[in-house]
Amino acid sequence: MNNELQSFIEFLTDERGLAKNTVESYERDVHQYLEYLREHDIHSLQDTNTYQIANYLMRLKQLGRAAATQSRNIVSIRAFYQYLVRERVMEHDPTLHMETPKLEKKLPNVMTIGEVEALLEAPRTETAIGMRDKAMLEVLYATGIRVSELISLNVDNVNLELGFVRCVGTALKERIIPLGGFAAEYVGSYQKTMRPRLLKQTEAEQALFINHLGTRITRQGFWKIIKRYAAEARIVKEITPHTLRHSFAAHLLENGADLRSVQEMLGHADISTTQIYAQVTRGKMKEVYDRTHPRAKRP
Repeated sequence: MNNELQSFIEFLTDERGLAKNTVESYERDVHQYLEYLREHDIHSLQDTNTYQIANYLMRLKQLGRAAATQSRNIVSIRAFYQYLVRERVMEHDPTLHMETPKLEKKLPNVMTIGEVEALLEAPRTETAIGMRDKAMLEVLYATGIRVSELISLNVDNVNLELGFVRCVGTALKERIIPLGGFAAEYVGSYQKTMRPRLLKQTEAEQALFINHLGTRITRQGFWKIIKRYAAEARIVKEITPHTLRHSFAAHLLENGADLRSVQEMLGHADISTTQIYAQVTRGKMKEVYDRTHPRAKRP
């Protein structure tokens, strides 16, 4: 069964072009499922059926796994079996008629415009590291790109003259996003004056944003950066690198952007994923109405 799992992972990586974290999630879920089968003396996938999969999911529930975890496991196991049917390792997909638990969609954590401004003003731009951090935060909020896309940017992915950034998202899909005046200004300053200071002996480095060693900054490195500046800006709510992406989308919709344009800029395959931000905007609208309309509440 390990051979089938390995082939499945190679398929997700090479043919589907999924992100590393996504592939690792699939691999972890399917590996744990296969371990469960071995514990119950099942050593061939051809001997599995819907009953055994349901028992495995029941076990996850008994172990106190969240509904989101159970749902993700069904998705992973279903994708695995679909691959096996596609490759004719199996004739039938035992997950075909299994239902995925319905999840309550949580509204994304969104910063206020004031909080965003405080965060963006936190870096000290007189230093090379501070200017780099300022440019990264400005780009993240100006474009709504994912952190993985931000740290993957190369110098030639940014066109300051025309004001756009070109990035490659999930499934290797490329998209062009407007950069905005503030972000373009700080990226330009960083490239001209501060990035050369960080390059050191690695002049051939193509990464736009580099660390003190002169190499591409990592996801973990950026996580620490945004946490530090959130603390310096005295932002109380939990801030993650994805919070700026959420805020980018919510603020665009709040100020009149259409849903399709936001979907395209975020790189969402399905518009239903983007619609969650419209719910945030409606919630804000209700809050403003209740606070400002003279007859919103009875005395």
